[in-house]
Amino acid sequence: MKSKSGINSIHIYLLVIVRIAIGWHFLYEGVTKIIAGNWSSAAYLAGSKWIFAPVFHWMAGNAGIISVVDFLNIWGMTLVGLGLILGLFSKWASAGGALLLLFYFVAYPPIPGYMMSVPVEGSYLWVNKTFIELLVLVAFIFLSPDYLFGLDRLYCKWNDEKARKPVADLPSDNKNGLERREAIRNLIAVPAIGAFAYALYRKKKWDSYEEKLLKIEGMDANSGATLLKFNYSSLKDLKGQVPKGVIKYTDKNGNPAQFELSRLIMGGNLIGGWAHARDLIYVSKLVKTYHTDEKVMQTLALGEKCGMNAIISNPQMGRIFQKYKHEFHSNMKFISDCGIGLDFQKGIAMSLAAGLDALYCQGEITDRWTSEQYDDGTGKTVAQRMDLIRKGLEEIRSHGKPAGIGAHRIEAIKVCVEHGLKPDFWVKTVHSHDYWSAQNAGPWKDNLFDFDPAETIRFMATLKEPWIGFKVLAAGAIAPEVGLKYAYSNGADFVCLGMYDFQIVEDVNIALEAFAKAKERPRPWMA
Repeated sequence: MKSKSGINSIHIYLLVIVRIAIGWHFLYEGVTKIIAGNWSSAAYLAGSKWIFAPVFHWMAGNAGIISVVDFLNIWGMTLVGLGLILGLFSKWASAGGALLLLFYFVAYPPIPGYMMSVPVEGSYLWVNKTFIELLVLVAFIFLSPDYLFGLDRLYCKWNDEKARKPVADLPSDNKNGLERREAIRNLIAVPAIGAFAYALYRKKKWDSYEEKLLKIEGMDANSGATLLKFNYSSLKDLKGQVPKGVIKYTDKNGNPAQFELSRLIMGGNLIGGWAHARDLIYVSKLVKTYHTDEKVMQTLALGEKCGMNAIISNPQMGRIFQKYKHEFHSNMKFISDCGIGLDFQKGIAMSLAAGLDALYCQGEITDRWTSEQYDDGTGKTVAQRMDLIRKGLEEIRSHGKPAGIGAHRIEAIKVCVEHGLKPDFWVKTVHSHDYWSAQNAGPWKDNLFDFDPAETIRFMATLKEPWIGFKVLAAGAIAPEVGLKYAYSNGADFVCLGMYDFQIVEDVNIALEAFAKAKERPRPWMA
């Protein structure tokens, strides 16, 4: 059967299905925001990065405007969804939906350099699902009701019948049959509302059931599955911005310069997958799977919102860091450990090629090169290896970047000092041995990173360069409240801490408290 326009009815059914599907999407977005009760568009608007970002940021900062925007979003989505599903005022619903989608698209366009800062389910370039739905709705604006079964078409048919004289030669039974079929076709979308209500009910029921399970306490970990509930702190729980310090260095023109650094620095091990999990061989793969490019960039963005302006990682992560800088127009600083196969010079070359901001000799390299027992097959003495570190520092400085030295063992720092090495900053482990695996793990002590805490504190107090403390939680064996307080109170000027996204706000709050309490230190603040 074809309509007056020559469109086959199967084409009309397909168009109606597309209209209902988009309407379902809109309706669910609107209803879930109504159910949530406290939904706000402020965070979404504040995260916009494109050319209209200043407008969206201004809207996000105005409570009155946000209340209007929230109302229009919630009820706009709901009414557009209902209109599209039922085919009621479908031209207006299509126009309203297209307008909403246009705002969403310009706020977060899939344009290189302005990647959306919320999770996506695919890779986009210029065209995404928002843009596709927008084009479909624009097309629906110009479609005649004849092309789409729905309440609009039912009204038009009824209106036409009123205006038309009865056809004399049409048998009344046939006429009634045609009218019934036409009415049924135009009411085809009504069951979709019922299906939507049922699906929403089932989901709400499951959410309630899941919430009840998560509230159960004291479950037997040995006899059944243990349900863990993560408390995701939001930015509204943030107690302040991480304070800053400076590392003094010489720029490429030979002039004194300052490298501003947050007192809490993000650690790159978790993001890069180099997790210290000892016998848990699956952990590194798990970490890498969790940290997609989008997740890494979201984590960095959240860290920046909390006042952290730097991350320490391996030069192999240079690609994603530069992608983040470009897409988020970020001022985040990336400090490279130059740790490429115990080859300091190669690590420097890779880090400079990636445009990283500060470089240092990785702790494992320093530990090995300062040991008389180390044999790399080249026959180099400790003095010759120290000369390699010295040349590395000079190479870094020739590019106008801060140059540092890292170590796990305090003896390695001492050897560097004895050979006259003077970095712009030190990166040294700092933690106590007051945890189980440090005291009860047998002779191997496989979870030690600061092998002599007392000597570390004593000797680092004699050095004048800033000190970045790392491994302050002994790879998760020490609580943040304890580890951060210990590091700041015992001389570290900065602390590097590996964090998942859901830990950031909480860890920052802990660091702020620990930093404020670090009054009596064995060395003054050097940065």
